[in-house]
Amino acid sequence: MNLELLNALDDIVKEKGISKEVLLDAIESALISAYKRDYGSKENVRISMQEESGKVQIFARKEVVEEVKNEALEISLEEARKIKATYEPGDIIEIEITPDDFGRIAAQNAKQVVLQRIREAERDVIYEELKEKEKELITGMVNRIYNNNIYIDLGKSEALLPPSEQIPGEEYKIGDRIKLFVVEVSADSKGPKILVSRTHPDLLKRLFEVEVPEIFDGIVEIKNIAREAGSRSKISVYSHDENVDPVGACVGPKGMRVQAVVDQLNGEKIDIIQWSEDPAVLVANALNPAEVSRVNINEEEKIAEVVVPDFQLSLAIGKEGQNARLAAKLTGWKVDIKKESSYLEEKGEAVNEETGQEDQVEE
Repeated sequence: MNLELLNALDDIVKEKGISKEVLLDAIESALISAYKRDYGSKENVRISMQEESGKVQIFARKEVVEEVKNEALEISLEEARKIKATYEPGDIIEIEITPDDFGRIAAQNAKQVVLQRIREAERDVIYEELKEKEKELITGMVNRIYNNNIYIDLGKSEALLPPSEQIPGEEYKIGDRIKLFVVEVSADSKGPKILVSRTHPDLLKRLFEVEVPEIFDGIVEIKNIAREAGSRSKISVYSHDENVDPVGACVGPKGMRVQAVVDQLNGEKIDIIQWSEDPAVLVANALNPAEVSRVNINEEEKIAEVVVPDFQLSLAIGKEGQNARLAAKLTGWKVDIKKESSYLEEKGEAVNEETGQEDQVEE
């Protein structure tokens, strides 16, 4: 075999981090297959490779028997004792059967195996690197677009942004650099498969971790996220330090921090509300920017009856019910919104239209 090839194995081991033993075992297996394929052999063979000289030898392994039934795997006791007088039935004898031109075949196959192992090792390294980024934020460049699928260049690999993970109405152009959430990294024979998202709620969380040091440091915690990607999101935040305002920390000076996140999401509106253990307070906060008069909690049915001033009803519900829908998703409570006048009528009360004060209805 080519001695230079064997010498190059040490460099490959150092550079690619592949075990030399693994490479040599793979080469030996490939040479055995090549010999059997090219020479039509059905023998049980062993490969011997000398690392110093590069010499390759093939030995047929045969069992010593009294009567030969399979010449490819057996040798008679009489023939075996011509080689060595001490052989007995059951012993294994090795006979060199190296073809004259096998050195050339060995070199070709060894090169193929080494190259294949290098490709596999590189795929494994890339896979492990990307696996560590699963559920994290990454930046990639739009590389190509095919059948509405967006393929993202990550440097050593390519990620897929399918239509289901794209923000509705968002346009993607070749060369655009965008922030993405890594949903899943899986192994494949052609390399790692990376699924990324622009709609995942945790994309919002990771973006805030980048922009808000208090979140990254664990002082402020994002409790929940409700998101309708491309349109509006709500996040509830809590501070583990009573001296730190969680909402203010996320908004930032002159709204700079939340605006940075909004810019990354192409103008998606974001409501930041303070989380509370009290469900009534939490629901009221979640309906921001609407004002809430009162919240009645039904623990058994997990329903929050919310009363808002009449002029705040449309704001509380939101366009096509979005504000109420996001508030319900954020809090985990079914939100039933009523305008104040209707609520008071149900309770047997009336509103004095001139003063706006509540009067008891006389029975």
